Amino acid sequence: MSLTEEDKNHILSEFLRIILHISDKEYQKRVWIRGEGPEVNDFDETICHFFDDGDPILKNYKIYGISENQQNLLQEFRKLLKSFSDENYWPPMFIDSPEWTNITIRAKEVLQSFNYSK
Repeated sequence: MSLTEEDKNHILSEFLRIILHISDKEYQKRVWIRGEGPEVNDFDETICHFFDDGDPILKNYKIYGISENQQNLLQEFRKLLKSFSDENYWPPMFIDSPEWTNITIRAKEVLQSFNYSK
């Protein structure tokens, strides 16, 4: 099954929305830690979606219209997030750490490279 341009745009948009959640500490505190809605989401779900949805996009980045610069930023971000998420899983313990702050900043840089905003 081949993807239409609409499908590819939707898939990429959903992936960028995941990165938006990773970039937004207020969202994380509200949804991941306090469990306030209307969203229902948590750190584990976000991380799983990032890798499950993102890895096929990174592997086939050209068909999604992703530039080499954007792909390089995404790959660097992926490595950083993978290393962090392999060791950390409880947001109340890391949400205000310098390492997590760096990840949120890097996520914002990725979003900027795509001109993506809420």
